[in-house]
Amino acid sequence: MQLKISFRLCFLLVSALLVLSAFRCGKEKAIDEFPYKARLETTGICFNYTFTLIEGDIDPSLVEASWTNPQTNKTYINAFGIANPCNLPSNLKEGDEFYFSLSSHRTNSCAVCEAYYPSPGKKLYITVK
Repeated sequence: MQLKISFRLCFLLVSALLVLSAFRCGKEKAIDEFPYKARLETTGICFNYTFTLIEGDIDPSLVEASWTNPQTNKTYINAFGIANPCNLPSNLKEGDEFYFSLSSHRTNSCAVCEAYYPSPGKKLYITVK
């Protein structure tokens, strides 16, 4: 009787561990696909947006270590603009944090006006999770 209970308990424990490890692997894969976290700081006219990197080891040459918006005099650390604004989710608002990956897709499929609002000089092509 005790052997039968021990076998069932072991089977349940092993099954639970396998299920939990499957969920963990899925989570790690999602993090690997979208390894960076950013915040949308400002939404200037014509997609002149300012983002800041808040998590992730990115090549420091890809972002502005420190950038000050001349309109507001506010300084942002690890700031960047967006090079492919047509790929941004339409529901993204100032203050929103999101995960992203660097994208190799270099084409825009929408019209973007050319009105000016200050944004960081360094622009990234990104894919938002």
